[in-house]
Amino acid sequence: MTWRREVRAAHLALTFLTTLPLPHTGDLREGDFARAAAYYPLAGYAVGGLVALLLWLPLPLPGGVRAALALAAWLALTGMLHFDGLVDSGDALFAATTPARRLEILRDVHVGAFGLATGTLTLLALWSVLSSALPVYAPLVAAVAARTALLLPLRLFPAARTGLAGKPSLGAQARGGPLWPALLLAAPTLLLPGAGAAWAWALGTTLLVSIFAARRLGGGLTGDSYGAAVTLAELAALCALAAGRS
Repeated sequence: MTWRREVRAAHLALTFLTTLPLPHTGDLREGDFARAAAYYPLAGYAVGGLVALLLWLPLPLPGGVRAALALAAWLALTGMLHFDGLVDSGDALFAATTPARRLEILRDVHVGAFGLATGTLTLLALWSVLSSALPVYAPLVAAVAARTALLLPLRLFPAARTGLAGKPSLGAQARGGPLWPALLLAAPTLLLPGAGAAWAWALGTTLLVSIFAARRLGGGLTGDSYGAAVTLAELAALCALAAGRS
């Protein structure tokens, strides 16, 4: 039945993009990841909503400590999936070498100087903006906007490489799903004050990161590229909301 298929797609989006203790999705069928991509904003609501709740709680802690706890929760709720992609992308994309060699670097489990610097500076920026006078709903808007904006490069760029055993990569499998559920799910966040600017910053950052990555990787993107785009789009959205409060 159609409704069961959509529930399965939403479940897959949550289990793929978050560490929420949900039941296993079972065997995956062709087209499951494409359908699940339409529910990526749902993962944004889950992650951003829980982080926003943590920031809202009247904990007797200094602002910097609260921001650090919120950032730790953000990373934990995503299993560092996107942050890991950012660090790996930093190592590969800033290397002065060929696109083929950069793809090899993305497969390397070791972290180099470029990845370390990229990750450290991004964490510092995220902690700083979370320590600022943000509206309480800022993490929710940022998380939803970043995951919705991700659907654009999923459709605009090919996969830079195939997955294991010659099968399509997860990014390639996520292409082609319907957009309207994602847009409907994400639309309520645009009603919040300052959310329009946050969305614009998130979308612009996603496109810039994707274009840069595609040029450095020979025209396509990898899962790490998408992770970098999500992390930096979240940061951009938070900065936009912080700027609106200043």
